[in-house]
This record gives sequence, C-alpha cells and structure tokens, in this order.
Amino acid sequence: MKGQRLPPPTSKIRLDSSLAIVNIVLLLIFFFLTTGSLVGAQEFSVRLPETEDLPLDLLPKPLLIVGEDGSMTLDGAPVEPGTLNGLLIDDPVLHVLTDRDTRAFDLLDHLAAEHLVAVEIRLVTLHRKAEGGA
Repeated sequence: MKGQRLPPPTSKIRLDSSLAIVNIVLLLIFFFLTTGSLVGAQEFSVRLPETEDLPLDLLPKPLLIVGEDGSMTLDGAPVEPGTLNGLLIDDPVLHVLTDRDTRAFDLLDHLAAEHLVAVEIRLVTLHRKAEGGA
C-alpha cells in the first residue's frame, strides 16, 4: 500500500458566490426601505406665533413694528423708508415685531433696504393667553 495515491479530481470545485451577493442585495433593499419610510413618515409643521396689541412700554426698546403694508414705526413714531439706520446709531440691538402672516422674505427685504450697519436684529413674539384659560 505504499505509494498509493488518490485519483486526481475529475472536476474543479468552484465556490458559488451568487448566494452571498443575493443576501447583500436583499439587506441593502431592506435597509433603504426602512430608512426611507422613517424619513418620509415625519411631518414637519410650524405653529406661527400669535400677536395682539399691547402697550409699547411693556415691549423691549428700540422696537420696530413692521405693518402688513410695509409701513414701519420705531417706538411708536413713524419711520420713513431709508432713515432707520440713522435712527439706530446709539442702539446695537433692534427688536422687530411684525404680523404673524408676514413672509420672512418680505421682512428681510424691508430690513435689507435700510442698509443697517452693526445692528443685531431680534424678532419679538407676543404670547397670548388662550381664551377661557388662565
């Protein structure tokens, strides 16, 4: 029995990688289906603040009120377009109050037209108590 050898293999054994590829593809499909549905299921909504008339002395100063028609008043005094920068020389912070339905782009256009220099702008919102509640 010395010198006996096994017969040579008749065919080469090949590894089949198609099963692994199918598993990877299925895992990727499940991943994208689950993450896609999570992002799509979220709804984003914004509740706009409600405003009402309050005495100006209770609000921060200087307070710029921008009306629906674009008119502006600074601490109760009307402001002509283009003159706001000169009125704010001594005030580094400007508080802005506008109607809740005003578009942000419109407000930014009004403020950009004033060419304000070194002025920090803060939006002011007013909290209104619910009717019938405390």
